[in-house]
Order: sequence, then structure tokens, then C-alpha cells
Amino acid sequence: MDIRPLLKQDWPSVAEIYKEGIETGNATFENAVPTWDQWDSGHLNTCRIVATVNGEVSGWAALSKVSGRCVYAGVAEVSIYVAARYAGHKIGTRLLEELIAESESHGFWTLQAGIFPENTASLRLHEKLGFRVVGYREKIGKMNTLWRDTVLLERRSKKIGIG
Repeated sequence: MDIRPLLKQDWPSVAEIYKEGIETGNATFENAVPTWDQWDSGHLNTCRIVATVNGEVSGWAALSKVSGRCVYAGVAEVSIYVAARYAGHKIGTRLLEELIAESESHGFWTLQAGIFPENTASLRLHEKLGFRVVGYREKIGKMNTLWRDTVLLERRSKKIGIG
């Protein structure tokens, strides 16, 4: 497995993996895959990575801003998706490890994630890599006709912003 920057030409594979996540009903509030331009404008230009197995994109991770206020410039939200056929191959672990390292190299001191409580694999992955539960957001958003809760997790860097 290799980890490398996510490029525009990866979008068809990234979009397909995102679609798989949407179809689970437990990965995102989105109900349709965005266009490249929509996705691109919603994510930071740095800290976008893909995992590849034998040249095939098997997962992706990226960061988005949590606020436009300058005091939150070092805080970002994590998105991480792994192709269903690669579940259980530690691709999520490698992607999140690399995303953490890359985020710190770009000066991010806090990463956060909002995860549906039913997505136990994602919760375990984030907790394994130093994220801690900081809250439970009850009925934070509506998905189709159902209100959904999320677990809010964050990881505070031990390298950036500690002085």
C-alpha cells in the first residue's frame, strides 16, 4: 500500500468510494456524491491523500475548515473513507496516521470528527489514534426524514500549538 497526495485525476475513484460510504447510511449526511468542484471547494488544498493498492485508489482522507475565524486556523475536520472491498486491511489506520502527520506539518493543532454512533469501526479507528470523545450531538441533522445524532471527537496535537 502506498499513500500519496489526492489529485484531481483521482476523483472518479474517490467519488466511487464516497458513494459507497453514502450508501451505508452511516458515513455522512450527504445523499449524493458532489461534483469535483463542489468537493474541491469544501476541502482544504493541503492534507488530501489517497491510499493505493497496486495502483488502485483504495481509500482517501482530507481536511475541511471548521470556521473562517482566524483563531480556528489550526482546527480542521477529518473526512476518511475506505473502499468496501478493502475494509479490514488497515487502510483507514494508515490514512489517518498519515493525515495526522501531514496536518501537523501544516500547523494544525486540533483535528475533529463528527461520526454517527452506529459507525463503530470509525469510532474505534479515531480513538485508537488519539481522538477522544468530547460530546454527543443529539439530533444535529436530518437524514431523509430521520433526525440523526453524531459523536464529536477531537485530537489535540502534542507537537503543534503547545507552547
